[in-house]
Amino acid sequence: MSPENISGHYPLLLSLIFLIIIYPSSSQSDSNPQKTLLKIKTDLGDSSLKVFTNWNAQNPVCSFTGIVCTGENSVKEINLSQQKLAGALDFDSICSSLGSSLEKISLGSNLLHGTITPHLSNCTQLQYLDLSDNLFSGEFPEISSLTQLRFLKLNLSGFSGQFPWKSLQKLTNLTNLSLGDNPFEITPFPLEILNLEKLQTLYLTNSSVQGRIPEAIGNLVLLQSLELSGNYLVGEIPETIAKLKNLQELELYDNELNGSFPVGFGDLVMLAKLDVSNNSLEGDLSELRSLTRLESLQLFENGFSGEVPMEFGEFKFLKQFSIYDNKFTGELPPRIGSWADFEYIDVSENFFTGSIPPDMCNNGKIFDILMLENKFTGGLPESYANCSSLVRLRVNNNSLSGRVPDGIWSLPNIELIDLTMNQFEGEVMPNIGEARSLQQLFLANNRFSGELPEEISKVSSLVEMELMENQFTGGIPTRIGDLKMLNSLRLEGNLFSGTIPESLGSCVSISDINLAGNSISGQIPASLGGLPSLNSLNLSNNKLSGVIPASLSSLKLSLIDLSNNTLIGRVPESLLAESYDGSFAGNPGLCADWRRDLRPCSPSSHKSGDLDVAKYCFIAGGLVLVLSLACFLFVRSRRKDHKPSINRGFSWDMKQFHVISINESEILRSLKQENLIGRGGSGNVYKVELGCGKKLAVKHMWKSGIDSSDRNPSGETILPKRRSRWPEYDAEVATLSSIRHVNVVKLYCSITSEDSNLLVYEYMPNGSLWDRLHTYQKVEMDWNVRYAIAMGAAKGLEYLHHGCDRPVIHRDVKSSNILLDEEMKPKIADFGLAKIMQTNKVMDSTQIIAGTYGYIAPEYGYTLKVTEKSDIYSFGVVLMELVTGKKPVQPEFGENRDIVCWIHDEMRSNDSVITLVDPTISNDCKEDAVEMLMIAVRCTMKIPALRPSMRMVVQMLERIEPRSPVDIVIDNAIHIDKD
Repeated sequence: MSPENISGHYPLLLSLIFLIIIYPSSSQSDSNPQKTLLKIKTDLGDSSLKVFTNWNAQNPVCSFTGIVCTGENSVKEINLSQQKLAGALDFDSICSSLGSSLEKISLGSNLLHGTITPHLSNCTQLQYLDLSDNLFSGEFPEISSLTQLRFLKLNLSGFSGQFPWKSLQKLTNLTNLSLGDNPFEITPFPLEILNLEKLQTLYLTNSSVQGRIPEAIGNLVLLQSLELSGNYLVGEIPETIAKLKNLQELELYDNELNGSFPVGFGDLVMLAKLDVSNNSLEGDLSELRSLTRLESLQLFENGFSGEVPMEFGEFKFLKQFSIYDNKFTGELPPRIGSWADFEYIDVSENFFTGSIPPDMCNNGKIFDILMLENKFTGGLPESYANCSSLVRLRVNNNSLSGRVPDGIWSLPNIELIDLTMNQFEGEVMPNIGEARSLQQLFLANNRFSGELPEEISKVSSLVEMELMENQFTGGIPTRIGDLKMLNSLRLEGNLFSGTIPESLGSCVSISDINLAGNSISGQIPASLGGLPSLNSLNLSNNKLSGVIPASLSSLKLSLIDLSNNTLIGRVPESLLAESYDGSFAGNPGLCADWRRDLRPCSPSSHKSGDLDVAKYCFIAGGLVLVLSLACFLFVRSRRKDHKPSINRGFSWDMKQFHVISINESEILRSLKQENLIGRGGSGNVYKVELGCGKKLAVKHMWKSGIDSSDRNPSGETILPKRRSRWPEYDAEVATLSSIRHVNVVKLYCSITSEDSNLLVYEYMPNGSLWDRLHTYQKVEMDWNVRYAIAMGAAKGLEYLHHGCDRPVIHRDVKSSNILLDEEMKPKIADFGLAKIMQTNKVMDSTQIIAGTYGYIAPEYGYTLKVTEKSDIYSFGVVLMELVTGKKPVQPEFGENRDIVCWIHDEMRSNDSVITLVDPTISNDCKEDAVEMLMIAVRCTMKIPALRPSMRMVVQMLERIEPRSPVDIVIDNAIHIDKD
């Protein structure tokens, strides 16, 4: 080229040279792995995290903890799972810088949040992506470009909306797909999955999948694990599932499947775990007799019938066997559970007969034997006397007999022994004192005899002891007061004699004492009056003598029964208010003034002058009473045609649920405007003070608004006309009438007529928690009070969910339904929406969403299904109110947002969670408040399955019990001394 030509192209050459110089520099900048990784460190944590200790500019990238390279500065893997990382990731930067070499991103089990941008699809070499168990939000992006992907794990990641199912059409290399436990939109079974022929693991549990399991599921012949539980699947299990010969795990529980196991199901001979519980399946188990590799078999809560195949007794790998609540008959295979490290058996609520298999503890690993409510006969096998691993033994409601093997009483890990309603006989052995883990001892309705050994007082963990309706003799153990955790003592219907031990007054946790129907003599110990939690005291039908101790007056009882003894003297006034007419009957020596079932007490002085004065006063009082009655009848007859009577001629039906001396007319006269203390969605609440001084709260429930005809000429509202009972009233009566718990409001009685429905409760002078937190009645509550309210309310809900024969779901847990007594102790109230469930069943609701905005669990809005987890979500909101002092819905949270959204977002974005705590809570207690807030977050997780049970909530709250003031002072002194 001539110089002239070169000079003519000089500008172009300069441009080319410039591009050559800058291009590598630019490329290097975009793909600088160290810069990208250090940005991750900045975004996700700080130098205090152990994983980032060597993440700095002085070290080569490939030496960073959790980083794997293929060559110098060529990052192949990012492995940062379970590192307590919190923050938002910039996937745009990661994929643009590292995407050409990056094959694995593992970030599971952290606290990552934020959305995932579509630029994730730029990581085209990615084979492994794990974002599970995090707090992401928004929809998961389209990823069809990730054609190399083999492992995709997003379960419990927080993604919502519509999952991009069509992306899966291009991801034909997938072997593991885990999308469960996310609040995705409800969708039919995604057919795109059926083309993933290399798939070995499919986890879609709690993924809002509905409809039938497609027949084409049989195309996925390499599947080893298939989990579709917790969805809305219907219909039968398809026969084509028998093609999945490699299947080792199949979980279909908590759906709405029906039919029986399909023909050919027995061909799944590799199956180790099978769980189809809580469906509507039926038929026998003949198809399962060839599944010899089974380790865990869960068939409970279905409609299966027939006998358990004898082949099950030869299953040498079986560890877990749960088939309760079905219709099985016949005998259990005698060798069942005798081969492997058998862990538990639950065959309760069936129709089994024959003997209890004797060898389930052969390898000493079994912890649960649950065989209640069947027709088993024979005795408890002697082999279990040495089963030291056993935690729970429940064989109640059978036809078992004979003596209990001695070693059963002293098993070191046993927590529950329930032998109720059989024909067992013999004695409780003294070695029971060695059962240091025993919490519940239920022996009622058997033929046990002999003396209750004194050694039982050494079982310090004992909470409940129910021995009623047996033939026990001798005295109650004198050191029974050593049982500081004892909550219930039921010894009625035996042959106990001797006196009530004074030490019983040291059982500080006890709420229920029933010693009725024995031959106990002596006096009632005054120490019983010091029991702070005592709720029910029944000492009837014994040989007790002496006076009723005045100390009992301090008790707050829902039941007291001292009838049919030889007690003497005046009945304390406060006990009369808690009693019913028969509470003191059969004690000729007892007296009380103005109590028709007891004789009047004699004057304190027996001088004749005093007697004459008393006589004349009595006569004068009688004359005044007669004249007053005549005047009343005259006025009433004059007004009859002018003003409506509150009774209006209808007959009243009063049903008492707690013992109390009450008159319906006294209640009715108090239902007037000046006594109104509250209004609710189902009626008004009035404060009523009885003549004896006792205060009550009366809910007058209505079905519709009160019209003008419901007011008398003075404008005062009277009882509505022609209104019958309705579901809210029935629900509240059915629920509360059988409940006895210190943290659930007492329903004393119901009063009904043709046109009115009244519920009479104990009066709670401090109103509701809502009042004390959010209204003009707001008071400053220190952390100890807030904690006590949280714990008490939690225990009340725990009782409803776990302590009743059938779980009770409140469905309207909120701070305005947590009432506070004079000592600020909480009680759950307002059961108008409550439902009593079949055990462990999800219950369909009505067409109307029950509950209160701000407290309603998110799943209820789109599934209309109610479980205990709905109450737990609402309780989590209450905990948030207690910690923050804020209402469930406030403008500061933003439009269509509530306290749950606000708390969850603030905890993701705010470095100091302590700023969320109510500023009126002292600084010493704010760390404890943060701990409670973390419990509240767990209670309000979007996925119901991720929320703890109320029993777990109580346990978590117990772990954060506030320190005593003395401990705080000592800690502060130590801190000052160190400074």
